[in-house]
Amino acid sequence: GKKVALENTDCVVNNAVAVLEQAGANITKGYVGSLDTGSRKPITSSYLEAGLCPVNVHWHLGAEHLSVGEFDEKGKGPGTAIGGMSRRLGGSVRQGLRCHHYDAADSKFTTPYDWQHCVGMVVGETYEIHWPHSASGACGTPNQYQTPFYDGVFCMGLEKLGIGLSSAGLG
Repeated sequence: GKKVALENTDCVVNNAVAVLEQAGANITKGYVGSLDTGSRKPITSSYLEAGLCPVNVHWHLGAEHLSVGEFDEKGKGPGTAIGGMSRRLGGSVRQGLRCHHYDAADSKFTTPYDWQHCVGMVVGETYEIHWPHSASGACGTPNQYQTPFYDGVFCMGLEKLGIGLSSAGLG
């Protein structure tokens, strides 16, 4: 894969959105966002038909995307309550949004499980699984799935994504 040096930039500059959309942050049924996406349209075909392939699978503690009444800040679970911790790799982890179904009196939420591959996961907690796809992945090769995440997304370079080398450095 190729390491891509993308700078961390402000999302809003001078009261204007300065970044492209990635994914809906609020996925509550009926919610309509206000971000102007210009002429860009969502993918309505299969990802395969759109020229994308899966490049990585990873999970987050709690949901990153909000669905009011389903997984939100009022959800509950067995671990630390939402808030107070930072969300950084290698440091403490901020709890994401939680489902409303956890019941400490129900054994399906409390019976310990010997996880074989998912280190640090806890039965009864909310997790959001991400399965990112890319048009610049090494689709159909032994290198299709890569970690870290960016190695898979940008494996074949930024040109396939319409991002010029002047926009980001490859190293």
